[in-house]
Amino acid sequence: MIHRYIFHNENLLPVEKARLSPGQAGLICGYGIFTTVRIARGEAFAYERHWRRLEKDAGRIRLPMPYSAAKVRMNLHEVIQANKVTDGCARIYFVYDSVGPWQSEEPRPQVDLLINTAPLPEYSATARLTLRAHGRHAAAALSGVKSISWLNNVWAVSEASKEGFDEVVLLNERGEIAECTSANIFAVKDGKIFTPPLNSGCLEGVTRGILMEIAPDARLSIAEQTVRPEDLYSADEVFISSTNRNVIGVGEIAGHVIANSPGPVTRSLSKLFQANIEDYVTRRLSTVAR
Repeated sequence: MIHRYIFHNENLLPVEKARLSPGQAGLICGYGIFTTVRIARGEAFAYERHWRRLEKDAGRIRLPMPYSAAKVRMNLHEVIQANKVTDGCARIYFVYDSVGPWQSEEPRPQVDLLINTAPLPEYSATARLTLRAHGRHAAAALSGVKSISWLNNVWAVSEASKEGFDEVVLLNERGEIAECTSANIFAVKDGKIFTPPLNSGCLEGVTRGILMEIAPDARLSIAEQTVRPEDLYSADEVFISSTNRNVIGVGEIAGHVIANSPGPVTRSLSKLFQANIEDYVTRRLSTVAR
């Protein structure tokens, strides 16, 4: 459940006081973008990376960005403080409300800003995954954009959860692994880590990017390469990463058991990533305190 206070356009207000109009064209047709940010010790972890991706996605879908990174960060911290969030997560949405014919005549901004926070979801120590064919269309013009048109993702994981799975591995039109519905995926074979490239149709995950940068600190490296289901089944370790999960080992994929979960590489990267969060937050809080 999201926390009580949200930020809507220029106002911090209780969620029951927020009004979203039936004439918000972007909301109705899913024309917008969002990101999920990890909150640690009251600080928005890796905010700069999230903002860069938001700007990149806005450019791809030609969504105007009338807000600055600094202002949205300030608004985000208003919500964090109002909801007294120490550890949790936040979502930042930009909804394009000046497109198409289904608009209302009432005054409205060109782009709506919505920010809310929530507790961190609870996840098991290891994840059970299933597969879905044609879950991603790598050749699509909007492939890799984190849009609010999220039905394909929530429907896929909702269906999978009915069968006892935690996540869904989405295949693209070429039968290649792209990603999960809300996580990037990695495999370890003979001490080498590999993950699908962006042209698979996967999202350029913030956690994914950080892992690729910090892996050498543990004398590891992560390579992008085409991944097929059989590569996961024969891997020594498989793990997934996301803002809310950090790094979680995978114990099963569509009935194929990954015995070593979480394995030594997964555990090493998980500790390294947690240290990265702590370092970022400590540096950020030190800067703010000056």
